[in-house]
Amino acid sequence: MDFRQLRTFSCVAELGSLSKASDTLRVAQPALSRQIKLLEHELRVELFTRNGRGMVLTEAGRLLLARTSGIVRQIDQIRDDIQSAKGPPSGQVVLGLVPTVSCVLSARFARRCVEKFPGISLRIVESYSGHLVEWLHRGEMDLAILYGRSADLHLNVESLGRDNIVAVGPRGCGLARKKSVEIGWLLRQRLVLPSHSHGLRALIEHAAAQRKIKLNVQLEADSFRVLTSLVEEGLGFALLPPSSVHGEVAEGRLEIAVVSRPMTRELIFASPIDRPASTASLAITALLRDEVAACRKEGLWDIKLS
Repeated sequence: MDFRQLRTFSCVAELGSLSKASDTLRVAQPALSRQIKLLEHELRVELFTRNGRGMVLTEAGRLLLARTSGIVRQIDQIRDDIQSAKGPPSGQVVLGLVPTVSCVLSARFARRCVEKFPGISLRIVESYSGHLVEWLHRGEMDLAILYGRSADLHLNVESLGRDNIVAVGPRGCGLARKKSVEIGWLLRQRLVLPSHSHGLRALIEHAAAQRKIKLNVQLEADSFRVLTSLVEEGLGFALLPPSSVHGEVAEGRLEIAVVSRPMTRELIFASPIDRPASTASLAITALLRDEVAACRKEGLWDIKLS
């Protein structure tokens, strides 16, 4: 296996199409197809199933991608770092954000990145903490902002502080008038929550178990946007960081109230522990710290320093 074949394989696997990979790599489709066939011949397996919708990974292809995608990214980063030594940072940076952070940071941070580092290609991936940790370990992601106990992650971590959880309800529900609600009262209401695989759900389940309260969860949503839409429709209350619904509260679409016994989660920067950060990812990390501090100063993000 040579690097050109692996890079072609990784690109086709990611895009699911030879034509799209051809446009991205600026290499003719027949040449890409030949590299894939040579790789399949050497490994003596089929890596893709070809159908009308494009190129779909086989089981062997998924295994190869899991083992090599991080390697391909590291070699690309070496090239980018050498080129960056002569001038401003360049190359691709993959940044992971949990949904409640993404809704606060994504747009404004992307704008700052384009203005300050035009040579950096920023890819923002929004997902839950468990997925982001897995991608960091596999080398498919450069850095992430996520929730979790930093000591348990086996990553380079930096604590940003603790994010408060508040009660969130629809317009006219009375939360804004109350300003504060008892946690016991809230847990007995009809709730709209993420599924059991989500860290926030585990936090809420633990609080209910301590008080021997059976949760009334009729609707679940693993999409943050869907969850807030369900609350807005009056289908239940949610528990979320206030920063994640700042806009909806300001527009009067949602109401929030502080929970009597504060519920918090640790928010952290995380990056892989087994490989050095690229010049581009170091630049993005520094800019990201500045943006988090700016959001805190502007009152858009109420993070309690640890």
